[in-house]
Formats: sequence, C-alpha cells, structure tokens
Amino acid sequence: MGSRDEAQPSVAQDPFAAAAQPLLLPPAADLVDPSASSPPFPDEDSYPPISYHHGRRPIRDLPALLLFLLLSLATFALGIAAVARRNSAASHASSFVYDRSTSSCVLPSSNSFSSSSSSSTFLKDLIWTLVVTLLLAGPIALAVLWLLRHYAKQVVYASIPFFIVIPSFLNVYWFVACAIGHDCRHAFPLAYRIIVLVFVFLFIGIFLWIIVANLHRIELTIQIVRVAATALASNIGLLVVLPLLGIGLLAYFSPIIVFLVFSTWNGRVVPREVEGTSKEYYKCVWKQESWVPAYFAIAIITMIWSAATLMEAKVYVISGTVAQWYFNKEESRPTKSIRSSLRNAFGPSFGTVCFSGMTVGVVRVVRAIVDSGKQDEEARGFINLILKCCANFVLAAIDFVNKFTIIFAAITGEGYCSAATMTYELLRRNLLSAVFVETVSTRILIGIIFVLSAFYAIAVCAILRGISALGMEMYFVAALAWLLLIVVLGYFIHVLDNVIDTIYVCYAIDRDKGDVCKQVVHEVYVLLPVSRNHGSSVNRSSLIP
Repeated sequence: MGSRDEAQPSVAQDPFAAAAQPLLLPPAADLVDPSASSPPFPDEDSYPPISYHHGRRPIRDLPALLLFLLLSLATFALGIAAVARRNSAASHASSFVYDRSTSSCVLPSSNSFSSSSSSSTFLKDLIWTLVVTLLLAGPIALAVLWLLRHYAKQVVYASIPFFIVIPSFLNVYWFVACAIGHDCRHAFPLAYRIIVLVFVFLFIGIFLWIIVANLHRIELTIQIVRVAATALASNIGLLVVLPLLGIGLLAYFSPIIVFLVFSTWNGRVVPREVEGTSKEYYKCVWKQESWVPAYFAIAIITMIWSAATLMEAKVYVISGTVAQWYFNKEESRPTKSIRSSLRNAFGPSFGTVCFSGMTVGVVRVVRAIVDSGKQDEEARGFINLILKCCANFVLAAIDFVNKFTIIFAAITGEGYCSAATMTYELLRRNLLSAVFVETVSTRILIGIIFVLSAFYAIAVCAILRGISALGMEMYFVAALAWLLLIVVLGYFIHVLDNVIDTIYVCYAIDRDKGDVCKQVVHEVYVLLPVSRNHGSSVNRSSLIP
C-alpha cells in the first residue's frame, strides 16, 4: 500500500500519467477526502485486479441459474405427464364419425392406413453430395486455419478480387441462361431481366466502393487475423469440443420435441355442430386440453433460452481457453485449459452464462418482433422508420456489450452485472477502436469463406455433370452443397471471430496493468486506430507498452 500512496501525487499533477494507471482505478480527485480518516485509496476488494482467475471460482448469478433450472425441470416434468396422459385417438382423429344413437364420436370398425415411399436419382445424389460435403467440411476448415496462420496476406489479397468476380459472373450467367432457356425466357420478360441485371450490378458496384474505401485497413486486418489463427491453432481442441456441445444441445432438445408432439395428443374427439346447414349436422373434431398452449409457451421459452445459453457457453469456453493461452508467459502451452474452461462454464459461472443467454434470447426475440411485425396504417412512414432504427440500434448495443461481458466474465470469474460494469469501464477508458476489431476482420473472413464455398459449389456442379444424369436439378444440389459448406465454415469463422475479440480484451487488460504477456499481440494491436473520443487528448507514443 505504501507504493500506491507515494504514486498518488504524480497522478494528480500529470494528466498523461493516468494512461499508465489501471483503467478501473477511480479518478485521482476522488481518492483524497480531507474529512475522512480512512486511507485515501479504496479497499483492495473494491476494484479487484484484472487477470485470469486460475483458482477456485465462487458461484455467480444464482437467481438466473435457479430460474433456468426451474424452467427446464417444469418443461421435462410437464412433458413426461403429457406423454403419460396422451390419447392415442389423436393420431387418427379425422377418421372419427358422429354416431347419432350415442350422440358421440366413434371410430368406424374398418380402417386401413397405408404409406408408400419411393427413392429417386435426385434424392440419392443429393444425400451423397451433402454427406461428402459434411465430411470434407472439417478438413477444409483446418486447411483454412493453416493458410490464415502462415499465408494470411496471400489468402486475403487473392480472395478480394473474387468478392467482385464471382457475383458478377453469377449475375451474367443467370441472365444468359435465362435468355437461352425456353421456359425462363417466356416466364421472365426481357425488360424485367435487364432491370434485375442492372440492379445486381449496382449492388456489386457499391460493394466494390466499400472495398476500395477500406483498403488502408487491410494490412492491419491481416495481422489481426494471423494472430487469431495462431491462438486458435494453439488450442485446436476447441474445434472438437464446440461441435460436441452442439450435439449435446440436440440431445437436450430431442426429448422436448417429443414432449411437444405428445402434448398435442392430450385431449379428446368431440362432436361440433356445423353452422350454416339447413338441418342439424355434426362433425367430429379434436379438442386439446386447455393447458397445452401454456406448455408450448414454456417449452419454447426453455428452448430459446437453452440455445442462447449454449451459444454463450461456447463463447465462455473459447474466451477462457484463449485467455489462458494469452496470459501464459511460458513457452509451453497451458495444460487442461479447455477442461478448466468447461468446468467453469458449467460450474460456478453457469448462472452468469444463463444470465447472458437470457439477455441474448430477449434481444433476438425483440429484434424478430421489430423486423417482422406488421405495422398499422397510421404507424407507417418516417416516424415508424425512426423508431425501428432506434430499436435496432439499442438492441445492437446490448448485443455488443453482452459479448464483451461474457468474455470478461470468462477471464475474471465475475458475475454478469459486475463483469458488465467492469467491461464498460475497460472499453470506455481504453483508447482503441473495438468496432474496428469486430467489423473489418469479420467481413474479410466472411468474404473468404464465400469465395471458397463458391469454388466448391462450381466443382460439385462439374462433377455432377460428368457422373450424374441430373438435369436442372444439378444446380439445386450444388446450391445446397454450397449452403451446407458455408454454414460449417461460417461456424468456424464465428469461433475465430470470438478469438479475435478475446485477444482484444486480453490486450486491453495488459495495457491496464502495464504488462506485456504476448509481445506479438502488442506489436499488432498497438497499430489499432485511436478512438475519436480521445484522439485529441492522448499522445500516440504513450500507447506503446
């Protein structure tokens, strides 16, 4: 404590010395209280030192954890009751007829149910194409990781021209193919085809302008991506653990889906009088029990919350694992880093993960309502557009803060609210541009996987043309293969994007402590542009550790 007291006057006199102080210390003017007899600095537990918490972590956000468990138990308990109380008549309710003698619905004595299935060449080729694509997706992702680690600059600059060439080629190709095809030519007039062609080229021109306007950022983006690829390659086990968590979520959802199906079987077949007929006429309809819609609501909320929670748990595991790699100053890799991150995510910090998942789930639901909700006639217009933009801005801001909050919680073991406050202070007083780290690198990576997936789809189309008897269906199969590969590679890019964000937070913590844990990271991230809010008051040379 003595060293901290001696450093106090220099902080108050030199405004630039504050940049070297920990970001979460209170302002110097608030440290001294002449009327108080207590020490000028707060207790050490007021602002805990920011570093990776290796030890045993306390249980955080217990109310959110208990609420999630209560909702899950209610979903399973009511689902089991729904299965036990199901009425088998629901499977053939349409076969019941009204019996006037008993004034009830009865099942005729003879019923036959038959089903038939057929296979086709199209279905066979589609299944084999998707299976092969799924098997190749893993090696392709590993190859992309290796290329980004060793040849990031070459990959990025080789992919950028194809951001324009491939959409332009596809735009011209469909125009020519439609002009040649008899059915398309008659169904789609020439004037409409020209309008669509010009409209697509207009979008391509806008995209080209965006690329040219951001060329000066490409070099820094390449270095950031290379550092992130190195971090992910050092923790390659994440690419195995994270898909297994997704499989676990599917296993968790499977009984809930079964419960939802059988809950619709809770009810009975009742007669209902048909209105608008000259004589009294009844038909048999299925009437669900009154509690079934409420169970649907509970189960759907549980599934949304569970999916969002698992998504946040993945971010937590990625952040915890990468943070251990970052703060490890030894040459050797940290041992059992993924295991400890999993233990923390589904152990003492599971309440924090549930809290974050609840936030993400609410944001997704509200955003879906805002985007797809039908507006009243009087609500349309400029005012409605402003309100919609404001709502999307607020939701995006919450999403942005939540992402860095769960990363910070994975590093420090703090609760959600505490981590959100400390993250806000860290990002507010940090002089780097977090938006630059998030947006530019993400768009470059998305462009790369788009190019790779497009080349793969062209290869699939060429192979099917040579070995298959498919006609126009060949393009549909190739499009589905492209979609499947881009989804798998998109998930890989999502993981790499989380690694980039985690390294950014770790770098900010390093700056906060005046430490250098990974020199190669500091050499890259120190080149980030200074935030405009602080650019006029901070000497650039003071940013270099």
